[in-house]
Amino acid sequence: MSDSAKNYKDTLTLPQTTFPMRGDLVENEPKRLERWESSGLYQRIIGRRREQNAPEFILHDGPPFANGDVHMGTALNKVLKDLVVKSKTMAGYTAPFIPGWDCHGLPIEFKVVKEAAGLEPAEIRRRSAEFANKFIDIQRNSFRRLGVFGDWYNPYLTMAPAYEADILRVFAKLVEGGCVYQSKKPVQWSYGAQTALAEAEVEYHDKESPAIFVKFPLQDVPQSVCALEGASIVIWTTTPWTLPANLGIAVHPEFTYVVGRFEKDGREEILVIVRELVEAFEQKTGFKLAKPLEEIRGREFDGLLAQHPFLDRTSKLILANFVTTETGTGAVHIAPGHGADDYVAGQQNGLAVLSPVDNEGNFTAEAGLDELVGKHVFKSNDRIIEILEEKGVLLGREVYKHSYPYCWRSKTPIIFRAVEQFFISLDTLRGLALTEIDKVEWLPAWGRNRIYGTVEARPDWCISRQRTWGVPLPVFFDENNKAILSADVARKVADLVETEGTNIWFEKTDAELAALLGLPANVTRCRDTLDVWIDSGCSHVSVLERHPELHAPADLYLEATDQHRGWFQSSLMMSVGWRGVAPYKSVMTHGFVVDKDKKKLSKSEAEKAGKPIDAAHFYNKYGADIVRLWVSSVDWQNEVPFGEELFKQVAEPYRRLRNTLRILLGNLDGFDPKTAPAAPAYTLLDRWILERLHGVTAECLQAYENYEFRKVFNALNQFCTTDLSAIYIDALKDRMYCDAADSPRRIASQAAMHEVFTVLAKLLAPILAYTADEAWEHATFTEGTIHEQDFPAANPAFAPGEATKTVERLFAIKSVIQTAIEGRIQAKEFTRNNEAHVTLTLPAEDEGMVSLLSDRDFATEFFIIAGLDVKWSDHLSATAAKTELCLCPRCRKHEPLLESGLCSRCDAVV
Repeated sequence: MSDSAKNYKDTLTLPQTTFPMRGDLVENEPKRLERWESSGLYQRIIGRRREQNAPEFILHDGPPFANGDVHMGTALNKVLKDLVVKSKTMAGYTAPFIPGWDCHGLPIEFKVVKEAAGLEPAEIRRRSAEFANKFIDIQRNSFRRLGVFGDWYNPYLTMAPAYEADILRVFAKLVEGGCVYQSKKPVQWSYGAQTALAEAEVEYHDKESPAIFVKFPLQDVPQSVCALEGASIVIWTTTPWTLPANLGIAVHPEFTYVVGRFEKDGREEILVIVRELVEAFEQKTGFKLAKPLEEIRGREFDGLLAQHPFLDRTSKLILANFVTTETGTGAVHIAPGHGADDYVAGQQNGLAVLSPVDNEGNFTAEAGLDELVGKHVFKSNDRIIEILEEKGVLLGREVYKHSYPYCWRSKTPIIFRAVEQFFISLDTLRGLALTEIDKVEWLPAWGRNRIYGTVEARPDWCISRQRTWGVPLPVFFDENNKAILSADVARKVADLVETEGTNIWFEKTDAELAALLGLPANVTRCRDTLDVWIDSGCSHVSVLERHPELHAPADLYLEATDQHRGWFQSSLMMSVGWRGVAPYKSVMTHGFVVDKDKKKLSKSEAEKAGKPIDAAHFYNKYGADIVRLWVSSVDWQNEVPFGEELFKQVAEPYRRLRNTLRILLGNLDGFDPKTAPAAPAYTLLDRWILERLHGVTAECLQAYENYEFRKVFNALNQFCTTDLSAIYIDALKDRMYCDAADSPRRIASQAAMHEVFTVLAKLLAPILAYTADEAWEHATFTEGTIHEQDFPAANPAFAPGEATKTVERLFAIKSVIQTAIEGRIQAKEFTRNNEAHVTLTLPAEDEGMVSLLSDRDFATEFFIIAGLDVKWSDHLSATAAKTELCLCPRCRKHEPLLESGLCSRCDAVV
């Protein structure tokens, strides 16, 4: 490079900024986080809004379980919440965020007991609390590192004594309302964890079960149905192990049943099968209907008795509308101790509740077969089938594949087992809950039907757990083992717990507790704990009502789709029981993180496959802002595909957004908005970019209000990639670098870029929490952090108008010009756009463009060419040729040169 060229370079106003091209997020984000926290940024943000008497917006944090690292599903949830809170804060709300953790429950106790068997209850609880606290710290650090703002060192914990006391007060209110009762009825029992389970603690997997056809000989048939003499009614079941508990057989009152002689390999049986399933029965068992004897309506079987196939007792035939003709025989084996429908039907027909199975899933002596006592029920299926065969009552068997409930923690299949438990009756709560559901805004709208259906169909809520790590069920038993269900006693226990903690329930003797509570000395305490869903379901009382900066109902609950039967529902039930209304005004549901095959990503499965899913892996490798940008880019309303390859793709738009901020800051070097003209002399391109900015701002503000973060991501990404980088900044390089630093059009463009940078940084702030603040800090004209700013308002002075219309037409013209130039470049007449002299032919409707296109400075800048001639015709066309003008050595444009060897503009500047 010659000395003169070097000197000319020194005369250019090249971009200057301290904002680095590389983010080095992994290294720099923790330093910025430390500055935010040490300066009390979160408290300043809340304090500023309070001073303004800003309206409140309360997003209530659903508590994650304190038993593992933060995986990407949890990160998705917490960052979505942060996008809501940050955008609401910048929109002018006071939006405090009190994070919380769910601390009690089976998963923690399961791990503690697994590590050391035979621990005393007090020791189990001590170790469980330590375990929970360990993971609270781990998760808190991950959420902080992700840039999530909140009162992190004053969270709510469901194991805090004050919180536990409020759980007991809510329980007392339910007792007072007559909602709590004790009963021996079937519950979903985990023999792996040895406790009853709530529906939300059950997951479904495919299972193969032995399905069998068994005959029950009818007894003492009345003469009115003489065709049944010597007949047997046939049942079909996928749970042979429940047959020892069989006390009845259900038929549908309106179905027609065939009584007929069936034959197989010389064996003859008179059997009763529902008409619609005779053919399927023949195919599966090999028994063919040789001779139909009679058809009988189901209601005629009511009250008849049948001989149990291998025990010395009879089974009662009853009527039930849940019987179907989809599978089986149209006659359903009823074991009231082993099924919800069976129990209800049994209660309606005077059947006993027999459940001869212990906590570990083994048969007890009540089963009536000595050889089965102590044997696990699932391991007894084969022997029971053998017994049926020996007794001559087995008619056929098959392998049946079906979806079956499993314990979510022990991963063992559950059994339905009748045990004495405490329940919340939903009869008093359901109607009000359903009414409240329709007062709530559900996002997406299908959430309404999902929770409405689960509440409508939900059986009474089994709330007692045979566990140690939880809130004690505040019930005592008198000398006759009758439960003392008292709201007053529950409130006294709550007051005691608030000062002493729940450990007192497990550490004091019955007599000591009785003395403290003013109860008779001979009472005994209940050893069960409350279902952990009651813990989190009471957070609207223990958190929203107890924190002065919060309010109930909350403005928004935001969790994954499984919470329609979990936290959303438990909170709803507890809230209508406590205050008669829903605990939330809006509920937002996001999908699960899934792999490329749309399978839900569990931590254990991901680890086995060598595919990391811990959030720490990704923010330690790429940076938290890349995680946040990923969250903003996904469609949270549906399942969210995730994998390292998909995640890497997010780095590209991040670099583009960062580079855009850097270019803007570089071009704003030396610009002082305080001394800039109040009414800059904006050129057409300046007005156009400000009109585009107005549209993008309006779109993003509306999207933030609707929680449509993907729209924000797409709008800003598109704006930066196309409008700013590819068009505006590219076209203005010559002006920004080569004009005099104080030229009116350059200063006007700096004023436009100042507006663009300020708006862009603020709109990006909720998403790129670290990067937007870093860019804000490197600007010479800003104060405070980006997170203490308000969102920009769309500027009505730049509502899309004449500039947008004109530039859109110019783009069409530019496309035609570019086609002409590319043809000449391919013919090797010249090599670069700015060597082209273009002859443009315009139709008459473009007459208004003539003055603009006659402006050489505008035409050569916008089209990046050497010169333009305009002609008129009936259509738009262009030709290009190599310019005869020389290259100005300073601005590198082909221009008429002066004696100095420079173009007139450069000569004046130099």
